[in-house]
Amino acid sequence: MKRFRIWTLTLCFSVLLMGGITPTPGNAGTMDLITKLVDALGITEKQAEGGVGALFSNAKENLSSEDFNKASEAVPDVDKYMAEAPSSDSDSSAGGLLKSSGLSSLGGSASKIGGMASLTDSFSKLGMNTETMTKFIPIVTDYMKSEAGSGVAGLLKGLWQ
Repeated sequence: MKRFRIWTLTLCFSVLLMGGITPTPGNAGTMDLITKLVDALGITEKQAEGGVGALFSNAKENLSSEDFNKASEAVPDVDKYMAEAPSSDSDSSAGGLLKSSGLSSLGGSASKIGGMASLTDSFSKLGMNTETMTKFIPIVTDYMKSEAGSGVAGLLKGLWQ
């Protein structure tokens, strides 16, 4: 009888222990992305989340609704991250100057330059420099390729590089 109680307690303890170790579904994929960024770049979790938010805010401004929805579906907490992204100073940044001067209506290169200037400003406010941003983007696009496919990753890569 004593062996049965010990065996039962051991089994219950093992089940409880395994239940505590099991990852929680939901935003596990995004946390993998945030963890990858933190580990690869030596940045804080808050910087990683803000950077992801800045990139997706940029994508929302520059992609069609349909394309942005495809991309954002692969990032479970994208709205939260976008809310945490610092806003760029639209009047003082190069992106704002392009918009106010009317050059953004030229599209293509002028619009892309403005978008990249806005991203640089946001990353700077997060305490990251341009070099970090250029290392950040491929990690995010690789994640997007695995989560949303190469078509969506290609759209974002074209937008951010």
